[in-house]
This record gives sequence, C-alpha cells and structure tokens, in this order.
Amino acid sequence: MSVADTNQPSVLQAARLVASDIKIAHSVFALPFALLASVRALESSKTIHINSRDGAILIGLIVLCMVLARTWAMLFNRLVDSRIDRDNARTARRIFASGALSNTTGWTIALLCAAAFCAVTSIFNVYFNNPWPLVLSVPVLLWIAFYSITKRFTMLCHVFLGGALAASPLAAAIAVNPESLRTDLSMWALSAFVLFWVAGFDVLYALQDERFDRERGLHSIPSRFGTARALVLSRVMHVIAFLSLVAAYSRGDAFGGLFAIGVGITGALLILEHTIVAQGWKGGTGVAALNMAFFTVNGVVSCILGALGIADTLW
Repeated sequence: MSVADTNQPSVLQAARLVASDIKIAHSVFALPFALLASVRALESSKTIHINSRDGAILIGLIVLCMVLARTWAMLFNRLVDSRIDRDNARTARRIFASGALSNTTGWTIALLCAAAFCAVTSIFNVYFNNPWPLVLSVPVLLWIAFYSITKRFTMLCHVFLGGALAASPLAAAIAVNPESLRTDLSMWALSAFVLFWVAGFDVLYALQDERFDRERGLHSIPSRFGTARALVLSRVMHVIAFLSLVAAYSRGDAFGGLFAIGVGITGALLILEHTIVAQGWKGGTGVAALNMAFFTVNGVVSCILGALGIADTLW
C-alpha cells in the first residue's frame, strides 16, 4: 500500500486535484465544435426548434456529456501512464505519478464519470426518443480512451487523438438529430478538420518528449523521424485540416460570410502557430513556444470557429 493510499485527500480536495491536473478549461479544444454541430443539427430538425425549451435542454445535455467524457478519457490517460509519467521530468508532478492521489481513487472517479455519461445519454432516449446516444455510449468511451495506449505500438498515436476529438461534432449531431449527418455533409468535413488539426498540434506538443519517448521505446512522430521532419509532417496535417475546413464551408448551405471569416482567421493562426514553434526551436525557447502555440493559439482557433459558425448558422 502506498502513502497515497493511506493518506488520501477529502472528496473536495480530490475533485480540485483532478480538475487541476486534467485542466477542465482545455475542453475548449472540442466543445465549440460539438456546440456548432448541435446548433446545425437543431436547425435542420423538424421537431425541435433551437429557441425552444427542448432545444436548450439538448444543448445542456451535450455540454454535460462532453465534460463527463473528457474527464473519463483524461483520467484514463493519467492512470494508464502513471508509471511512464513518473520517470518523465515534465510529467512527474501529475497527481497519480506523484502520488498526490491514489490510482484506486482515480479509477473510482473515472468509472463514475463513465457511468454518469451513460446515464445522461439515456435521457436522449427517454425524453427525445433517440436511442443512438445510449447505444453508442460505451463504444464512444472506449474509443476516446484508446488513444492513451496507442503510443505503445504506433507513431500514429497523434492521429488517434485527433480521431477521439473528431468524434465530438459527429456524436453531438447524432444526439440532437441523427438525420443531420445524412443531409449536412459539412459535419463530416468539420470532423475531418478537427482530426487533422488536433493530430498536427499534438505532433508539435510531442517534440518536448522526443528523447524520452525514444529512450523508453514509446512511439511518436518526433521520436521516429526527429524534430525537423516532425515539423514538416505537422504542417502537412494542418494543410489537410485547412482544406477540410474549406470543404466544410463550401458544403454547408447555412454557412456564409461569418464562417468564411473564421476560415481565414484559422488559416492565419495555423501559420502563426508554426512560426512560433519554428522560431522557438531555433532560439532555444522551444517549450515556452509550444505552450503558446498549443494552449493559446489552438484555443483561439476553436473558440473563433465555433462562435462564428454558430452565429452564421443562426443568422
């Protein structure tokens, strides 16, 4: 029995530790796209209007599902990687790696979040006669957790992370109006954007663990190809992401000038992101540059696209 098992914090302290470690605020990467997909699905619905009470309930349920699903996935990641994190100076202070919270407590919270997620998805069936969220709840939980083990056997772990977040707009659309995925092809292009956008910036983020991953036999694009080639492959992914975003705009009948502005801003921000990282690596401030690019620039991308897309759809 570890020290953490015998001297555990209170429930409130545990909740604060978890929220701090998995950074709830970083839900901003996927949540705006789920909300955008929800609004577009509601706009195409023939039974529920977005301004109705049911429309507000659906949006609220989507947000709750997103928070629960992300908390489950992040806790799963921290728990299965706790031994690896302990040996990495960058991650050694994470709550399970450092022993601030026991694995037993972590798994309890994670499984409670997973169970709560399934319970919330059942509401879509009970009140809105839509069984698909409940039917797909367990597969979705498994899919978004699967990323955490992929770096043990494939350098495409970044793509799996992108796929986990790319499921959010599709899942939101299914929860609100499953028919919308057949009638609104921009949903699929938007999901493709999220996949390659996330994969591209995760390659950049993995640069700081290049040596550690190589020494530990972990797989990533930087550990396989080195920094220079990883930077190139990240740029390629972001070019594909931008083209997917252009496709989303061109295929979405409800998208107009506002979303087009968002597309243009996103292109500029992606260029800025790679400029910051490239200059930071050359100037010896790589980690600081990564934090700026990863947390700030990408957070702005998601918020701008989500807000302008929603405004354009409603307008």
